[in-house]
Amino acid sequence: MHWLGAAQRGSPALIRFIVWVALRVSRTVARALLYPIVTYFVIFSVRPRRASRAYLARVLGRTPSIRDVFRHYHTFAAALLDRVYFLTGRHRDMTLSIHGNEPVLALVRRGRGVVLLGSHLGSFEALRAAGASEPDLDISMLMDNANAQKMMRILTPLDPALADSIISLGAPDSLLRAKARIDAGGLVGLLGDRLRPGDRAVPCPFLGATMWFPAAPFVFAALVGAPVVLCYGLYRGDRRYDLHFELLRERIELPRAGRDEAIAALAREYAARLEHHARAAPYNWFNFYDTWAEPARGEAR
Repeated sequence: MHWLGAAQRGSPALIRFIVWVALRVSRTVARALLYPIVTYFVIFSVRPRRASRAYLARVLGRTPSIRDVFRHYHTFAAALLDRVYFLTGRHRDMTLSIHGNEPVLALVRRGRGVVLLGSHLGSFEALRAAGASEPDLDISMLMDNANAQKMMRILTPLDPALADSIISLGAPDSLLRAKARIDAGGLVGLLGDRLRPGDRAVPCPFLGATMWFPAAPFVFAALVGAPVVLCYGLYRGDRRYDLHFELLRERIELPRAGRDEAIAALAREYAARLEHHARAAPYNWFNFYDTWAEPARGEAR
């Protein structure tokens, strides 16, 4: 369970009110409203608060204070609020510092589709907004949006193209649609740090313990034959984001012999880079649930 899931149970009228304030009043007022909202969730969301403390203890290397937990929640809330501005194109006053995007642009300009492998570290919407400034980039998102239907119904009208850019995981044609966009030279983003029911899981070292990562992103990348680029949209506070792109592989090959070992090696490399960026921006981790719990089934050992 994470904080967005908790917000999903909230009042759509309240969510619409916050969006209205953000767009019609000012960002300053909307940001001020985050403090009582975050305080409420810090007090009453027991399981996410426990998960936040467990994560912060690992990434900070000390016992987190209630101020650390509040900052963790607030960083998520601020990034979520900024999503409204990214979707409406009102982010010109934000500073997006981009690192390592040249290989991505070179691939796209050669007509190659690319798999953007992200995570719940930072804001994918900031990455998408940066891509919108490049006319050659057509970015879609392969995601499970069933847990955020209220939020999606409110945010989609802000950017009519949003619905078309999202490919819903679990739909009968989702993988075919994703492959078609890759074949057309587009970019398809997906998250590689959260297991879905029935996912095959790979154990990897992460922040001093074993965390279970899905094998599916690497299998998908091998099937579509596209380069894989790791991406992170790290919120740095006060309208500032650091966007990082790192080429993982030009092409992923999964031979029949040693297939499991090849997937495990890729997952470990992904986990290592995720840990690097998590330590650099510790409050950007938006996985508010027991990340290190061993899955009941579907393990890949």
